[in-house]
Parts: sequence; C-alpha cells; structure tokens
Amino acid sequence: MTPAPYVVRVAEDPADREACFAVRKEVFVVEQGVPQEIEYDDHDAVATHVLAVREDGVPLGTGRLLYGEAAAAKTGGDPTVGSLGRLAVTKEARGLGVGVELVRAIEDAARARGLAAVDLHAQTHALGFYERLGYEAYGPEFPDAGISHRAMRRAL
Repeated sequence: MTPAPYVVRVAEDPADREACFAVRKEVFVVEQGVPQEIEYDDHDAVATHVLAVREDGVPLGTGRLLYGEAAAAKTGGDPTVGSLGRLAVTKEARGLGVGVELVRAIEDAARARGLAAVDLHAQTHALGFYERLGYEAYGPEFPDAGISHRAMRRAL
C-alpha cells in the first residue's frame, strides 16, 4: 500500500500549533518518557514551528526553529545561528522521509531569517540521521531529559 501524501508547512494558526504539540506529546512524553512539564517551554511562543500533515489532516511530524535571544543558550550566543529542536515524527510516519522534509523546512525558515547555520541537540541514536543531512557533531555527550545527546551544526 502506498503511504498517503503529506505536506510540510510552517504552523501558522492555533490548530496547527496544537497538532505540533500533540505529535510532541505522543513521541516525547508517551514514547520516550520525557516529563510533560519540561517538554513545553516559553520558547514555544516565539519559535517557528513546522508541521508535516497527511492530506486527510492527520499530523505526522513537527519541529521548531529558535533564533535570536531564544536560541542563544543553545548556540553559544551566536546571533547568526538558529537552533533546530523538538523534531518528532509519529511511529506510523517513520521511514517515509518526513523527518528529512521537516529538517529542510526548518533550514529554509532559518535561511529566510538570514541565519548562517543551524545547531541542534541530537539524541545519540539519531546522530547518523543528522550526519546524512550534513550536520557535524561537536563537544561531548550530555544528558537532556535523561537521554544522551550531542550538539551538532550545519552551515547553511
């Protein structure tokens, strides 16, 4: 069976944002056991969120871009670097290329803001995924929400 087509777009309205948060809850809170109180933060209000949605309206994935002051703690304070985060793809959509399309949409949003690079904190099991997209790991492993991560960067 051919998977249903999907689109990736910037989450513009409250319904899109709620769909993004629902995907994050499913993946991070339910699947990975991240405490709900740390999954959502003040940055959600200022981030650019992207959403992958099936043509029938079912959300498949999400991610967000932080920039400026909101990204400073994650990028070493460099105002030309954005921070990709909260990338999540539902179980049913894994392997369909949704994650790649979400990353590219976030990079496009970063370029549109004039940013020169994108940083992210990758769960160590996902390093290969990001490396295939041109990201390079730097620095030591560190825990975040009890999960091992590495910092990565890609120049745009």
